[in-house]
Amino acid sequence: MMNVFSQALALALDPFVLLVVVISAAFGMFVGAMPGLTATMAVALLVPVTFFMDPVPALAAIVTASSMAIFAGDIPGALLRMPGTPASAAYVGETFLMGQRGKVNLALGVTLVASALGGLVGVGALILAAPMLAEVALKFTSFEYFWLASLGLSCAVFISSANPLKGFISLLVGLALCTVGIDPTAGVPRFTFGNVDLMGGISFIPAMIGLFAISEILRGVMRLRAKTPPPLRQSGGIFTSVLPLLGRHKVNVLRGSALGTCIGALPGAGADIAAWIAYAVSKRFSRSPEKFGTGHVEGVVDASSANNSAVAGSWIPALVFGIPGDSLTAVVIGVLYMKGMNPGPMVFLNNPQLIYAVFMIFILANLVMLPLGWAAIRLARPILRVPKRTLLPVILVFCIVGAFAMTNSVFGVILMLALGLVGWIFEENEFPVAPIILGLVLGPMFEQTFLTSMIKSDGSFLAFFERPIAGVLGVATLLVWGIVLFRAAQRMLSGPRPAQAAPGREKADRTS
Repeated sequence: MMNVFSQALALALDPFVLLVVVISAAFGMFVGAMPGLTATMAVALLVPVTFFMDPVPALAAIVTASSMAIFAGDIPGALLRMPGTPASAAYVGETFLMGQRGKVNLALGVTLVASALGGLVGVGALILAAPMLAEVALKFTSFEYFWLASLGLSCAVFISSANPLKGFISLLVGLALCTVGIDPTAGVPRFTFGNVDLMGGISFIPAMIGLFAISEILRGVMRLRAKTPPPLRQSGGIFTSVLPLLGRHKVNVLRGSALGTCIGALPGAGADIAAWIAYAVSKRFSRSPEKFGTGHVEGVVDASSANNSAVAGSWIPALVFGIPGDSLTAVVIGVLYMKGMNPGPMVFLNNPQLIYAVFMIFILANLVMLPLGWAAIRLARPILRVPKRTLLPVILVFCIVGAFAMTNSVFGVILMLALGLVGWIFEENEFPVAPIILGLVLGPMFEQTFLTSMIKSDGSFLAFFERPIAGVLGVATLLVWGIVLFRAAQRMLSGPRPAQAAPGREKADRTS
């Protein structure tokens, strides 16, 4: 065993591998910080380069770029309210409002350190418990995935700060958008109105850019004539105030990392779903849930820990059984086959030194994230001082490029602009847009697993509770909705309350 470990250490600390890690980290940081360019795109762009590399540097490039891209998506979210990657969308409102109050350093410092800690926890689970967690993940059938998607969709109730009913309506809009395209069971077009572009469904990335970025641009245009105060001076260092804060929220770091690892280990879940669920769980168990949506750091700690730990978690089924945990590891499996390292139990026997070298590179990547993330935050921060009349057109260009890059057609740009207008109208009327994104993320899984389960059970609803894991998840989901309905009934019986603005929106108006 020590001989394998020493061989793995020599492979991981090879000067060429270290150079690959640094270059890939800078590349992943850049791609992740560009709205619309996802971590999957960063990895996909690196694949042709890995053709000419040995297995360890090839996997090092993919591991490092994906980890960096997930964190870097937080930077435009905090500065401009435009998440760089889907994994940052869950808490973009919190980090942006923190930035508006002069706490950009704190917001991004928290996401940076929590991402690194979450990634290290995920790697620890990958090293110690990969076979066990992968075995649990294999027990998930369509019944378990249906309840997992249902539990995730229930997050819409928790992330809607002021009015759960408005959050539920936004969620229904997101789910309705998911029905556009080819029916997953019958294979026939739905709601396409004869448009070929709609047959592929509503693409998630242009929708996210539109709902967050374009709606923010429209709000900025509306405020151009108004006299806005200069941006607040950003106080505090990136690390100085973060470590004491994370010390107070160490339970959140551990909880978010554990959730992210477990959700990442489920095939088809991924970092974005992990972030949404971790944020909702954080609000559910918080001692001050009323502060969520006003620029509160607690949910940011949970969610940013979860999305990076999910990156490592997704490697568990990929390495142990050759089943991709998400789109990133689907690319990884292709690279493993290309390098003659067929994923599965035998890879730990035939090439243990290569696998342990990859584990060490995971640790190295999360440590390199700290200095490179610090540099990226320092370089990006001057954006706050750029006049809106100059900044808004530049942002619009980046949004158009991002939407076009994902669909390779003008239709993606039109979709982005249309949903941007919808997002602006929703937020002007105090309807949250985050549940729409949540519906788009989980809607396909929710529909497909429900239809598959109904076919398998011959239409019996009892089958959804017959398996142990499915039964636990089902009861948990029904309890969540039962509590929500019970509280709503209590409020109705106690009489109407005076209307008040959503906390997040009120704070945004005060600080804009």
